[in-house]
Amino acid sequence: MHKSGSSQALGPGGLDISQSFFKPIHGASPPPTTTRTTKISVIGVGNVGMAIAQTILTQDLADEIALVDVNPDKLRGEMLDLQHAAAFLPRTTITSSTDYSNTVGSDLVIVTAGARQIPGESRLNLLQRNLALFSKIIPPLSAGSPEAILMIVSNPVDVLTYVAWKLSGLPANRVIGSGTNLDSSRFRFLIADHLDVNAQDVQAYIMGEHGDSSVALWSSISVGGVPILSFLERNQIAYEKQTLEEIHKEVIQGAYEVIGLKGYTSWAIGYSVANLARTILRDQHKVHPVTVLAKGLYGIHGGDVFLSLPTQLGRNGVLGVTNLHLSDEESQQLQKSAMTILEVQSQLGI
Repeated sequence: MHKSGSSQALGPGGLDISQSFFKPIHGASPPPTTTRTTKISVIGVGNVGMAIAQTILTQDLADEIALVDVNPDKLRGEMLDLQHAAAFLPRTTITSSTDYSNTVGSDLVIVTAGARQIPGESRLNLLQRNLALFSKIIPPLSAGSPEAILMIVSNPVDVLTYVAWKLSGLPANRVIGSGTNLDSSRFRFLIADHLDVNAQDVQAYIMGEHGDSSVALWSSISVGGVPILSFLERNQIAYEKQTLEEIHKEVIQGAYEVIGLKGYTSWAIGYSVANLARTILRDQHKVHPVTVLAKGLYGIHGGDVFLSLPTQLGRNGVLGVTNLHLSDEESQQLQKSAMTILEVQSQLGI
């Protein structure tokens, strides 16, 4: 294990130079015996894991970041590379280890590790390999940080969030997946671009599976507080449903296009996960579309299925799920999305 940012600055002979360098003021009380720090662990230092770690660092969201990976050389290299930027970043302790003991006492554990699909491999076989991997990863993480929020970023995120929940023994409110938080960001950008407005003024969600069966909630889109579809109808402005479907298709294809061009996605998911980390650790009670246990919500029945719903997040993880009004078509699509995920889950035998 390697550390940076230690508060103990030792001079020759082991003398703590901070005592001679900094003089105490009169009447000062001794430092408290306990300190409250925020610790985030990132499991997997591939392109996604490092984009998340780097974004969390620059946004000053943690006092300590613990990196874990099976490749010791890559791990140490990534840690040193981040440590060398210490003069340009907020003061954060950065540790790395191939051992999960490094993560003990984490407030938030972010899992990006996952098996890569082999050309020609079935989705189910890939899932079985990821299940075997998660069986080794998740139990020691939850045992070392029983109060942590566990966030899964590895794909397929919905099924793997369910797997992580089952393996961790943690309550459902403290196991979430990054879900469609990024899909919804792409959705807002495309709508804003189409209407020539600022994306921050667009309220829009993608729900359901993080994948091909995701559901675009057209009925609840608003710009600057104005519901778009009812505005168009009220003002008798014609719009084509095909245009809306093309935008949704572009959202789904967005990741594939980036992967096709640069080989992987990293920066957008890095910002998306850091955005979720901020809401959770600073107890902001913001609503994000993330993967949560959806059983009994929005007419979803038939088993413990995890998929993305607009969820209020805070320091205790899931605080509640927003009760949005869906059109009949959207409701049917969401339930179909849930069945798609449940069908895959049923083949895993967990």
